[in-house]
Amino acid sequence: MTLETERLILRSITLEDADDIFEYSRAENVGLNAGWKPHENLEETLEIMQLIFFDKQGVFGIVLKETGKLIGSVGLIADRKRENDQVRMLGYAIGEMYWGHGYMTEAAQEIVRYGFDDLALDLISAYCYPRNLRSKRVLEKCGFTYEGTLKLAEKLYNGNVYANECWSLPRPTKF
Repeated sequence: MTLETERLILRSITLEDADDIFEYSRAENVGLNAGWKPHENLEETLEIMQLIFFDKQGVFGIVLKETGKLIGSVGLIADRKRENDQVRMLGYAIGEMYWGHGYMTEAAQEIVRYGFDDLALDLISAYCYPRNLRSKRVLEKCGFTYEGTLKLAEKLYNGNVYANECWSLPRPTKF
C-alpha cells in the first residue's frame, strides 16, 4: 500500500532501503529520541529491518517526492500498554537533517487519517520521552491530547530508565 501527501510518499519498506535507513539510524540523536541504540553497521540495520519493517501492515517508509530518498519511517503498531485491538500506537523516526521541515507532521497526519479511515481504529496512542520536545510538537499539531506521564516506563539500551509521556487521539465523531 502507498499513501501520498503534498511532499511525501509513504510506502512499504524494502531491502533496497537499507542504506537510507542505516544513514539516519546511526545518528545518536535519532536513536536516543526514538528509544534505540544508534546502529553500528549495515548488518545491524538489516536485522532490525527484518524485525520491525518487513511484512508489517501499517508501517511505511517516508520518501521525499522531490528526490525519491527515504528519510524516515512512520506507522501504526500494536500498543503494548493498551489491551484493545481497536487501538494502535503511532511511532516514527526521521533523519536529523530533515528535522524542522514539517515532514514528520505531514507524514503523521496522513497515518492518522489512514488509521481512522482505512483501519477504522477507535483511538491512536503515542508515547514520547519528556525531553523530546520535537516529538511532542508533532503530536500537538496532529491533535493528540496529553494524558499524563508514566514514570519509570522504559529501560533503554544504555541502562537508563525513562518516563513516557502518554498521548492519545480518539476517532473523530461525525455529526
